[in-house]
Amino acid sequence: MDAALLPKAELHVHVEGTLEPELVVELARRHRVALPTTDPAVLRAARRFTDLQSFLDQYYEAAELLRTEQDFHDLMAAYLARAEQAGVRRAEVFLDPQHHTERGVPLEAVFGGLSAAAAASPVSVALVPCFMRHLGPDAALEALRTWLPHREHFVGVGLDSTEVGNPPAAYAPAYALAAAEGLHRSAHVGEEGTAADVAEALDTLGIERLDHGNHSLDDAEVVARLRDAGTSLTVCPLSNVALRVVDVLERHPLPAMLEAGLVVSVNSDDPAYFGGYVDDNYRALRDVVGLTDDQLAQLALASFDASFADPGAKESWRAEVLAASTAPTPVTTPDPRGAL
Repeated sequence: MDAALLPKAELHVHVEGTLEPELVVELARRHRVALPTTDPAVLRAARRFTDLQSFLDQYYEAAELLRTEQDFHDLMAAYLARAEQAGVRRAEVFLDPQHHTERGVPLEAVFGGLSAAAAASPVSVALVPCFMRHLGPDAALEALRTWLPHREHFVGVGLDSTEVGNPPAAYAPAYALAAAEGLHRSAHVGEEGTAADVAEALDTLGIERLDHGNHSLDDAEVVARLRDAGTSLTVCPLSNVALRVVDVLERHPLPAMLEAGLVVSVNSDDPAYFGGYVDDNYRALRDVVGLTDDQLAQLALASFDASFADPGAKESWRAEVLAASTAPTPVTTPDPRGAL
């Protein structure tokens, strides 16, 4: 099989970042919002960015069209249909509830719509709401308190939005409460921030996974800490190129991460904005970076290992990867009868 379609987990995808232009047009029509254009191709062409903030400006503007439970259902259903095509068996999906509740959208609509779509999908789904850095640490702690009555809908917390100027340690109180509630914990660190920020997140947030983490490689001691603890990095190659975190895909640090013995999974981040879903990222790593099919299989296995799923489910999915990656490639032989 195409190694890009191997069974895999996607551990770093923002549901708001799967909002394709076609659905933007539909939501605008649904809510009678005027757009500069209703041509999805033109909207897609405008998704070009110079850095993280230029992306976030467009990202949050489009997300304001998400207003009802049906909107969130449709968004998640569309992503999961595409993820299933990519071989995703497990999706641990980030969301930004603060962006929606501050606009007056009830949490019940956010969690209800996403969870209903997840329940109807063959993909195993877990929701991971994120604290939005630019709203500050006090807002993060208050947000978690409002999320907890909806605890049945999510398994962990994350930290996203503007990294520069928002040090991880400031969010330690929210992470301490999450840990006390038995929630899993990840954080976006080291994308635009530094290796020192990664060390700070490890020291103060108790994270189990590091989202992005590219600049971890700038400090050998940080690399050693990540390697020795087996902390997984959820790496997003096409996103890194789109946001100029790396200049060209050929020089992406993922091979160096593997060589350093780090645990790495491959993910799409915000695929509707960055031109590729998770299978596109796998394919680009093979075709542009030069990873082998065996290396892609190892990345797929690592994605399940790093997931928050039950051990039994992980083993079942790992067995699928091993069976698919060791199966002989089908050989098509000409029909001796010739074309009919």
